[in-house]
Amino acid sequence: MTLKRITELDTALFFWFNRFSESSNCKMIKAVSKTGDGYLYLVIAFVMFLIDNEHATLFLYTALMAYALEVPIYLILKQMFKRERPSACLCNFTAHITPSDKFSLPSGHTAAAFLMATIIASFFPSLALIAFIWATLVGLSRILLGVHFPLDVILGAILGSTLATLSLFSLA
Repeated sequence: MTLKRITELDTALFFWFNRFSESSNCKMIKAVSKTGDGYLYLVIAFVMFLIDNEHATLFLYTALMAYALEVPIYLILKQMFKRERPSACLCNFTAHITPSDKFSLPSGHTAAAFLMATIIASFFPSLALIAFIWATLVGLSRILLGVHFPLDVILGAILGSTLATLSLFSLA
């Protein structure tokens, strides 16, 4: 499949998803997206200390190591790909929110959410389904808000999950 064909398919999927949010005020979608801003991760780490003090330190070290890898790699990839956001490259399209930076690939919110979901699933397998549903909703919210294409979200999910897994193995 050529790059042009992948881009066409990605754009078609973007418009298909985005039609579900074009006539709404997106309060709920914005709220889900906000959970991927980073504040929730601090709350999760604090709750881990309250719930399971025995594993909380390792959980925190794993998360810190994973984020220490994720942030610079995410920034390098953004600068390397320099993929424009949907509102910058699609005619007559306006996003529901203002993105935090200029480029869209990969989705940082999605990478961080899948990173956290992977670590939660490793330490607390009973919470895996909830964690991955939440991470998926964060990624989907970014598409529905018009700031990412589906491929941005998919690659963000792969990035976050991969770096979490590497961090889990390195500290095991």
